[in-house]
Amino acid sequence: MTGYILKRLISAIPVLLGITLIVFLIMALIPGDPATAILGSYATPENVAKLNRDLGLDAPLWQRYFIWLGNMLQGDFGQSFALNRPVLDEILDRFSATLILAGTAFILCAVFGIIAGVVSAANQYGVGDKAITFVVLLGISIPSFFLGMMMVLLFAVNLKWLPVSGMYAIYGGGDLWDLLKHLVMPAVALAIVATGVVARLSRSAMLEVLRQDFIRTARAKGVDERDVIWRHALKAAMVSIIPVLGIQAGFVLSGAVYIEMVFQWPGIGRMLVDAILKRDILLVQGGVVFVAACYVLFNIIVDVAQSMLDPRIKT
Repeated sequence: MTGYILKRLISAIPVLLGITLIVFLIMALIPGDPATAILGSYATPENVAKLNRDLGLDAPLWQRYFIWLGNMLQGDFGQSFALNRPVLDEILDRFSATLILAGTAFILCAVFGIIAGVVSAANQYGVGDKAITFVVLLGISIPSFFLGMMMVLLFAVNLKWLPVSGMYAIYGGGDLWDLLKHLVMPAVALAIVATGVVARLSRSAMLEVLRQDFIRTARAKGVDERDVIWRHALKAAMVSIIPVLGIQAGFVLSGAVYIEMVFQWPGIGRMLVDAILKRDILLVQGGVVFVAACYVLFNIIVDVAQSMLDPRIKT
């Protein structure tokens, strides 16, 4: 198992290097002068030239990339122009909020998606199967940001059950109950599409397992149908479900960008949007690479978990 984990970690290195190169080139090819955008009304030719020298933007493109990459490998993501603080500190401060939101959404999509898929497969072509399929297709078809805005309009503006935006109340609050009230709408809006995907693929995996010989043998021996479904069939189907969960973990992490903007959640997604608008290049590059690294790490964890369930995968 250790050798397999090392192999997966080594294989992730070229992926991460490719991501750093793509992110750097995209930011470098954006039209306009970053120094001019940063200085605003103070963008005289002398000030622009001085800032370009200070930021190293007057160096050749390849040299700037290797300097940035070398510094990042040493843990130095650079200094944020707009915030005047280290990029890594800002990312880590924001990541806790994003992790709470994305983690909650992932738990919701994993639990309810698997349950819905199992129940649907166990009642194939029945009323429950058709109802779940309809709800799943409806959830997949609705964009998360649109659902979020409709939830704000209904539950916050009209019914006044939940707060409109933010992570905590501006005045008072700050406890766990306050956090949960602010978390409900963004987490549900972010999880709804992922839940539908997990439910559909869980149903397909369960239907394939339920047709296998060992399930017929268990039923022939008189094993209770609940045990057949939830203990035997689900355990075998998890080998196919776990990779889907890994993909959806990356989806909810990246999807947090626009959900955080809808609900003004103080996470990495909102930070990246603000940094892009301010042309804060190092903050954008550092944030995107950090999120991409988390995505790759999630997939490695999923691969390891899948190989523990099915050792044949390692070969």
